[in-house]
Amino acid sequence: MITEELIREKLSEVAYPGFTRDIVSFGLVKEVAVSGADVAVQIRLATRDPNIPRGIHEGIEAALNSIGGIGKISIDFDIQNPPEPVTGGDPSLGQSSIPGVKKIIAVASGKGGVGKSTVSTNLAIALSKTGAKVGLCDCDLYGPSIALMLGAVDEQPMATEQNEIIPIEAHGIKAISMGFLLGDDSPVIVRGPLATRYTQQFLRQCLWGELDYLILDLPPGTGDIQLTVSQTVAVDAAVIVTTPQEVALIDARKAASMFAKVNVPIAGIVENMAWFQCDMGKRYYIFGEGGGSKEADRLGVPLLGQIPLDPPTRKHADEGQPVATLDASDNSVSAAFADLASSLSKLVG
Repeated sequence: MITEELIREKLSEVAYPGFTRDIVSFGLVKEVAVSGADVAVQIRLATRDPNIPRGIHEGIEAALNSIGGIGKISIDFDIQNPPEPVTGGDPSLGQSSIPGVKKIIAVASGKGGVGKSTVSTNLAIALSKTGAKVGLCDCDLYGPSIALMLGAVDEQPMATEQNEIIPIEAHGIKAISMGFLLGDDSPVIVRGPLATRYTQQFLRQCLWGELDYLILDLPPGTGDIQLTVSQTVAVDAAVIVTTPQEVALIDARKAASMFAKVNVPIAGIVENMAWFQCDMGKRYYIFGEGGGSKEADRLGVPLLGQIPLDPPTRKHADEGQPVATLDASDNSVSAAFADLASSLSKLVG
C-alpha cells in the first residue's frame, strides 16, 4: 500500500544537488498527497540555478518509480528567489540584507584541518587594521574555535530585552561563536534543523551594528549550514582555503562547485601552510609546491594569498593573540595576512 509515510521515506533518499543532505531534512518537501496509487509532491526552494530543480525532479522520479505499483507522479515546484545583491540606492544598506552590514564574506574549505578558522580570524583582524569595521561569525557550530583564538573563552554574550544577541568585542572586531555559549568540554549535540536555527540566529538576531565586512567562518565540507547561510543572507563572495597537496585541492574544488550552485561568486583561493621557512631563509614545501596557484588558475579565480606554515602562529592562536595583531613590518605571517586583506578589499570593495 502506498502511503504518505512511504513516499516521505523515499524522498529522504533524494539529495540536494551538490550536497550530501536530503531534501526532506532540508525542509524542502512542503506537501505530499497520495490518491490511490497516484502521488503529488510539492517542493519549495530558493535558487536561481535551473539545474537545481531539474536535479531534484530527476531524483524524485527515480526514487518514487522504485516503488512497486506506483501510479502517476506529479511534482510541483514553488521556486523563490534567494537573497540577492542590492544595486543602486543607499550604499550603506549594502548587499548583505543584514541591516548595517555592507559586505558578507564566507571563508570556506572542502575539508577540515587546512587552517580555515585561523585564516578567518586573522583576515578579520587584518581588515580591521585597515580602518574597516569588521565582524566575525563562527558558523562552525560543532567545532567552534574562534573564542579560543580571540582569547575570549571566558566571555559570554549578553542579550537585549528583544532577545537580540550582543556580540563579543576583541582585538578590534565583533564576534559571535558557539564557543562563547558553551564550556570547553561541552559538545554541541544538535540535529540539522536546530543547527540551521542557531546559524540563522547568529546572522539575523545579532546586533552587528555598522560593519564594512562580516566574515563568516563556515564549517568544513558542503553541508546544511552552508546552504542555510546562502539562503539566509546574500553572500558577496567566498574565499576558499586550502593547503597545497592534492587531497586538499580535491575538496577545495567541491567547495567551489557548491558555491557555484548557490550563486555565490568565488573571490579567490588562499593557500595556507604554503611553505616552512627555516632560520637560514630556505623554504621547505612540506605539503607540495604551487598547488594553490594551479587550483586558482583551474577555477579562473585569483590566488589571494599564501600563508606560511609557522609554529609561532599556532602558539599565538592558542594564547588568544592572533598573529595578525602583530606589526606586519616585523612578522612575515602578519604581513601575509595584511596582503590578503588588501587583495580581498580591492576585489569586493
